[in-house]
Amino acid sequence: MEIKRNVLLNPGPATTTDTVKLAQIVPDICPREQEFAKLMKGLRADLLKVVHADPAEYTSVLFTGSGTINMDVCLNSLLPADKKILVINNGAYSTRAVEICEAYGLPHINLQFPVDERPDLTVVEQTLKDNTDIALVYITHNETGTGLLNPIREIGALAHKYGAIFVTDTTSTLAMRPIDVAADNIDFCMSSAQKGLMAMTGLSFIIGRTDIIKASKDYPMRSYYCNLYLQYEYFEKTGEMHFTPPVQTIYSLIQALKEYFEEGEEAKWARHTRVFNAIHEGIAKLGFKDIIKREWQAGLVVSVKYPDDPNWSFEKVHDYCYERGFTIYPGKISTTNTFRLCALGAIDEADIHDFFKVFEEACRAYNIQIPAKYND
Repeated sequence: MEIKRNVLLNPGPATTTDTVKLAQIVPDICPREQEFAKLMKGLRADLLKVVHADPAEYTSVLFTGSGTINMDVCLNSLLPADKKILVINNGAYSTRAVEICEAYGLPHINLQFPVDERPDLTVVEQTLKDNTDIALVYITHNETGTGLLNPIREIGALAHKYGAIFVTDTTSTLAMRPIDVAADNIDFCMSSAQKGLMAMTGLSFIIGRTDIIKASKDYPMRSYYCNLYLQYEYFEKTGEMHFTPPVQTIYSLIQALKEYFEEGEEAKWARHTRVFNAIHEGIAKLGFKDIIKREWQAGLVVSVKYPDDPNWSFEKVHDYCYERGFTIYPGKISTTNTFRLCALGAIDEADIHDFFKVFEEACRAYNIQIPAKYND
């Protein structure tokens, strides 16, 4: 079967291999069969290996949905009564966590920092000192709207110092940047099949401490479908998801995990780094500017500032590239117009070199100045 290959430079879903795509073509099966339950058991165990989680202390729990379902589940399920959440917020995805807290009426502190800066750890610590009822500290590892990498190991240590659990959204880092949950002081992390593992959309998972999940049985139940303990308990009793799973997506994720382990953690991160460096080389050659200090970037997303050129049109450039097999993505910064180029997926630096040829063609086709024009 010939499948047209597109290079996705958006922050997910990612470019997939044909073998992952074709893994979805399987005989029909009822997901309540023991054969399928065995597949799920192996899948849950393999997810722990990706972040070096000890199966005696951690477990994985899967949900049907996009990555936002993980945020919803953790925030509504892991907060004890009469306690509050500290959201360390320096971007669009941590802002989404705040919105979830607001939707459920969860007591929380929205500790805001500029979207182009890392959080001030002295301010974080002082907030924990001043609010002894904080039970959960939350931050996004890679703020995907900008590509800024947050210092999760240090923040996790602070959370534990003041008796809180640490939850981090690793949707755009897990299976790309190496993560070790114990060394990084992570109690709960999360991702989706279509991101670092390069599988298909519709399946997300949380990796977290089993003792805390069990304790959460006695916390207020704020959601039925999105309750972490209920889903965990059903897995433990039956080996199955509580509600109908995305069967074909699970087969593709199993294949994607096989390919992940074959490539290897270090080799995969090295490949993403090659792609990231090639993106930087490409924008520098054409005179475009990014907005986050290089040393603060996660190595997976480059947020590029629109040029000060009256002929610039993201939509036109996007469409030109899209018609030739390359997808670029708008930015998520309210104060600055940007677009994003991402180093996710089954791509390598040769794909980036090919992309920039097309991108430069697009700019010249629409009389956009090269090198890019900036007034500052």
